[in-house]
Amino acid sequence: MRVDLHNHTTLCNHAEGSMEEYIQKAIELGIDIYGFSEHAPMRDFEDGYRLVLEKKEFYENSILELQKKYQDKIQITLGYEVDYMNGDYILDEIKNANVDYLIGSVHYLDKWGFDNPEFIGVYKSKNIDTIWEEYFEAIKAMAKTGYFNIVGHLDLIKVFNYLPSKDIKSIAIESLKQIKKSNIVIEINCSGFRKPIGEQYPSYELLELAFELDIPITFSSDAHSVDHIGFKYKEAKELARKIGYSTCVYFKEKQMIQTKF
Repeated sequence: MRVDLHNHTTLCNHAEGSMEEYIQKAIELGIDIYGFSEHAPMRDFEDGYRLVLEKKEFYENSILELQKKYQDKIQITLGYEVDYMNGDYILDEIKNANVDYLIGSVHYLDKWGFDNPEFIGVYKSKNIDTIWEEYFEAIKAMAKTGYFNIVGHLDLIKVFNYLPSKDIKSIAIESLKQIKKSNIVIEINCSGFRKPIGEQYPSYELLELAFELDIPITFSSDAHSVDHIGFKYKEAKELARKIGYSTCVYFKEKQMIQTKF
């Protein structure tokens, strides 16, 4: 079973291609379960990179229509990627949305969009070890909320190749323990292959640690264009098998379903 749960639409304002084109590409690639997880609107925070609340109904209805149209060819799931930040930014309309899953992601540290090339210069004024520690504290806090089913791109902080001098496993271990405690899945997200870091999220070391802690995995293209769909899936699958994984999960109405890959 081929699963791909984290993908976007033009409604986030930084993707291209129609929803139907994404589905047609997924079918062509032999993907069995394909998920849309648009960047969710937030309370009192708008960065121009997300769905606006006024288009939430349109987004959900569009995907429901595609589910019906292509039900004999592919299973389409509906979710949101939700930014976690300190403060009350997550809308009740998203927490309580009638969707299959919520992906929790950290893209901001004190409103610094650390994965945005526009703000890469900030790294030069920061202690890299401290940044990593702050990032994984945010991941831990996010996991504690109980709102999420999947952790998005677990070590996104490495995106521009600013790596810590401290052991990465020691920085991340408590966050991963909390992920396990909260019964959350991590994704092998292939968008990192398209970034300066040039590898999947999470790293081999952190995926190895997740396996030791018996944390389930899923797979994601994190597509923002049709060409992104399925990119480097073979490598991600081989990596997971090398570490010891033989199953992945997907979600239906927030219920975890396990399948072989």
